[in-house]
Amino acid sequence: MKTQAALLVQTGQPLVLAEIETPALKPGQVLVEIAYSGACGTQVMEWRGDKGEDKWVPHCLGHEGTGTVIEAGSAVTKVKVGDKVVLSWIKGSGIEAGGAVYDWDGKKVNAGGVTTFQRHAVVSENRLTLLPPDLPMDVAVLLGCAAPTGMGAVYNVLKVQPGDAVAVFGTGGIGLNALMAAALAGAMPVIGIDPNPTRRALAQIYGATHVIDAAGDVLAEIKKIVPQGVDLAVESSGIPGVMDQAINSTRQQGGRAVVIGNAKHGAALTLNPGVFNQGKSLLGTWGGDSVPDRDYGRYGRLLSSGRFPVRDLLSKPYSLAQADQALQDLAAGKVGRPLIDMSLR
Repeated sequence: MKTQAALLVQTGQPLVLAEIETPALKPGQVLVEIAYSGACGTQVMEWRGDKGEDKWVPHCLGHEGTGTVIEAGSAVTKVKVGDKVVLSWIKGSGIEAGGAVYDWDGKKVNAGGVTTFQRHAVVSENRLTLLPPDLPMDVAVLLGCAAPTGMGAVYNVLKVQPGDAVAVFGTGGIGLNALMAAALAGAMPVIGIDPNPTRRALAQIYGATHVIDAAGDVLAEIKKIVPQGVDLAVESSGIPGVMDQAINSTRQQGGRAVVIGNAKHGAALTLNPGVFNQGKSLLGTWGGDSVPDRDYGRYGRLLSSGRFPVRDLLSKPYSLAQADQALQDLAAGKVGRPLIDMSLR
């Protein structure tokens, strides 16, 4: 069958809306009709070429979304036709079936195990999780990346406790989910740091008790709030200098910082090794150490709890034809998390 997709044909250039043909399903692959796709800083980096040479162009984009299963390949047992599902780049249970290759007027179009900037997608079984009950499909897009990465960093990696002082560096979609998670766990204070005033305002809506302009002396401002330094820090900007700030913002003898943000290709991080002698820890994570089959139901319950206006975290919907504009607006900090609605024409 043929479907429509927003393709990355050349880095640094606008996406191309194209009609592509889906391949026959291999064992472990599933054909999903996409309802909504999110967009992440990772797609912005791919689109700009910030991740270095892209050897896979032309290729499909997107790694978070929701949809309905319309065909399942052989050996698939996790989902069946008609199931509502979350699509996520984080691997869960099921078959790792690899990527797909689509046809575009005789040209090959590459795709990984999951892509979502298209009306229909061939997805590996292990990138699908059943949609949690009572969670709308638009809000559930957050389960594809932002919630498991941000919430998982707080719950699975840092293991926040009530009363912990937490700082979140970068309050885009992932940072806002980290803020919500910290607030829901009883952290106090919860500090959001960002250079963008719109994002700082969002941080206050989504759990921050204090906000700091990243253009100022961040460490001095944090010490005004927590003189000994925060217990835990989350870095979600992808800027090496901010990673350095995150570890230095934590207290001696037990302070911990986790890096979520993706740095540009070729970037380097320089640290004063004395931070380790002070008993501080700098941690990494892969998707917040989240396990979809274990964690997505829990994150879904938190998102649907009514504690925060999570639907407002998502932008007004873009059409698939506006996917390029969605990336531009995300890169400019105009939206927290773009939402692409496949029903819009």
